Amino acid sequence: METSSSIDLTDLVVFDMANNHQGDVEHGLNIIRAVGEVASRHGVRGGLKFQFRQLDTFVHPSHKEGSDNKHIPRFLSTRLTTADYEILKEEVEKVGLVSICTPFDEDSVDIIVDMDFDIIKVASCSATDWPLLEKVADSNKPVICSTGGLNLDQIDELYSFFTHRGVDFAFMHCVSIYPTPPEHLQLNQIDLFLKRYPGIAVGWSTHEDQDETAPAQIAYAKGARMFERHVGIPTDTITLNAYSSTPEQLDRWLAAINRARVMCGEVNVRPAPQEEEITALASLQRGVFAKEPISSGTEVTRDMVYFAMPIGEGQLPSGGLRPGVVAKIDIAADAPLHLEELVMPRPAADRVIKKAIHEVKAQLHEAGVHLNTDFHIEYSHHYGVEKFREIGAVLIDIVNREYCKKIIVQLPGQVHPQHFHKRKEETFQVLSGVLNVVIEGRKRVLYPGDTVLVQPGMWHGFWTETGVVFEEISTRHYNDDSFYKDKKINAMERHERKTVVNHWGRYEIRDKLVG
Repeated sequence: METSSSIDLTDLVVFDMANNHQGDVEHGLNIIRAVGEVASRHGVRGGLKFQFRQLDTFVHPSHKEGSDNKHIPRFLSTRLTTADYEILKEEVEKVGLVSICTPFDEDSVDIIVDMDFDIIKVASCSATDWPLLEKVADSNKPVICSTGGLNLDQIDELYSFFTHRGVDFAFMHCVSIYPTPPEHLQLNQIDLFLKRYPGIAVGWSTHEDQDETAPAQIAYAKGARMFERHVGIPTDTITLNAYSSTPEQLDRWLAAINRARVMCGEVNVRPAPQEEEITALASLQRGVFAKEPISSGTEVTRDMVYFAMPIGEGQLPSGGLRPGVVAKIDIAADAPLHLEELVMPRPAADRVIKKAIHEVKAQLHEAGVHLNTDFHIEYSHHYGVEKFREIGAVLIDIVNREYCKKIIVQLPGQVHPQHFHKRKEETFQVLSGVLNVVIEGRKRVLYPGDTVLVQPGMWHGFWTETGVVFEEISTRHYNDDSFYKDKKINAMERHERKTVVNHWGRYEIRDKLVG
């Protein structure tokens, strides 16, 4: 089966016209134009959605007149022809919107394909209709699927179904109560979807009070990157239902989502602080001042200074004082200690490692990797501890019997030198981040889930630009079984290129490095 045609489903707002066309083509055109204008004004990538039902076969003959089902009379009274929908779809494309359609029967899927709609939307009521879902999956169209009223087992099954069928798809969190009261919005489901269903866009199909904008902002902050909203235009003879937006309500709603986008900022990245922020904080910081005269060449200790605000330009901040700071000139009592007047010590070896530990733990947390307390760690620093942040890795030994498992963490930009093992065979599997591996001169780029085999005798090295967490599954590890291309590393004692500690080595690192 061919995979679905490619279209980006993220950052898409779906405007559901449903039966708001009221069976009137001209009214439908007015809705499309109004929605297109509002979407364009807010720079939104929008899609206009229709609903198709082949009513002659969709509705049972006994219900075509006098049905007690509240939906059927409405469906019958708002019927449009395929030619009518062709006119409406042409207007959708003219105003710059994506064309979307929800089929409620298999024949409608064929018509959607023939009319070349961009996206198929599966309604919540059809998300367990497997004959229809099979037809949708064969359409070769991207699919957005709402999940109102489904339990997790059913959603899991949908995720597996669309994935196995090679469909480009997205899920919409949805509560099928019209309108939906605040206590039933369940916006935390967006978090659950993002964790449970990786690799797809996650959105929210909304049915709440149309004057409410906070729920959409919360949903965006939760990670929803698609939204769906019922739209319409009231007239002297047409009254909108409680879950459909007028153009004015839609305008306020889209503005609120855009404000949320601006307020939320970067995703998975800590942005550099703004200059205004730095200046504001600096005005509240303390600087280091001499408590007594300090002579040139004297090591500055805590009892010789005091901390006070405001801090001056180029002055040593209170957090910057540490052992080994030496005055380069005579400093008078109450005078500030300026950085240019001081000899600052190089970071102690244990400080380099301890600082890196905070980053390593953060990467493990972000990757969702949990450790027992019964492990020991190798801090690899083949070119000295002072270069650990550039050339190094953290190897966490989980088990070492006839089989061996390690979790290896590299910080962004770290490199591990090329080497081989005579006895050990190992397989790497990336858990988080991106790992670059060179094996026998061939480079490979590994993403989460990817594996690579390194057989005995194979030259290999690895590095990362993003930071990476990966597993090493191998035969037994031997301490004398690593041979490096750089012969200077081979000449080093093991403790010179590795610091091995129990657990994180909170109280061992300094002693081992000094020793």
